[in-house]
Amino acid sequence: MDRTERFYRIYGLLQQRKSVTREQFLEELGISPATFKRDLEYLRDRMNAPIDWSRETNGYQLARASDGGTWQLPGIWFNAAEIHALLTLEHLLETLQPGLLAKQIHPLRERIEKLLGSGDHSAAEVRRRIRILPMAARSVKPQHFEVVATAVLARRRLTIRHYNRQTGVHSERVISPQRLVHYRYNWYVDAWCHLRRALRTFSLDAIESAALGTGHAREIPDATLDRVLSAGYGIFAGRHVQHAVLQFTPLRARWVANEVWHPQQKGSFQLDGSWILELPYSDERELVMEILKYGADVRVLAPDTLRQRVAESLRLGSRQYE
Repeated sequence: MDRTERFYRIYGLLQQRKSVTREQFLEELGISPATFKRDLEYLRDRMNAPIDWSRETNGYQLARASDGGTWQLPGIWFNAAEIHALLTLEHLLETLQPGLLAKQIHPLRERIEKLLGSGDHSAAEVRRRIRILPMAARSVKPQHFEVVATAVLARRRLTIRHYNRQTGVHSERVISPQRLVHYRYNWYVDAWCHLRRALRTFSLDAIESAALGTGHAREIPDATLDRVLSAGYGIFAGRHVQHAVLQFTPLRARWVANEVWHPQQKGSFQLDGSWILELPYSDERELVMEILKYGADVRVLAPDTLRQRVAESLRLGSRQYE
């Protein structure tokens, strides 16, 4: 439990009960007497909380505020994950087209509005001062998303026409969709491809047509999906996993050292201040793009195939400016 949450718990206990003993606070919060003392001093000194000690009840009480009113925790107390979730949800609901769930969604939007406006700041002020920027999101046709989502949940096969941007080829596929994935502001469907007889990930914005099939979708165990599709960096799948070793300059290390590229990554600072990052990958395409955006601030140490691919991309790119 972080300190902000403890403040809310302390405030909540004082509101619920006429008097709260120190032992009750320690048990409810799961903290030491020293931590409780620091929290109490912070609430009193920094937030002007009128928390008094009562000899009669041998506990703490919440008195009236100095202006005669009821004291409340000031300001907005969202943590980073909570404010991101609320503002992202609000953005998604604002851009949602009218549909069958309009009546059910309206109360949800009202609830989010109230949550954003909690504390001393209005929801409008929160939206004005805190922004979520969904960059590089590609549009998906609503009818395609509905068909794919229906197939995923109803466990039905799909017949799709798919555009492979890498090769420029249009192809017809029958797939057994397994799950929808929202990754870096874009939608993908993990599926068993009956043409390739293997697991594949399809970008929904690259699906040109989609129709429900009559057959049941082939079921792939979750453990297999994770082993094949989540073993390496990025959205591309593959059973063969390699490990990339990247070295970032001391300047760039100040940022990259705090980034999570993959749950199984390993990182360490070197004597010169550079950062060595090691992570697994199955398909190098997305990883190469990520490496290239760091330009001269990163060097591929291993494997040689990845190193050569990045070097060749840099050579071809430099020719554009000759």
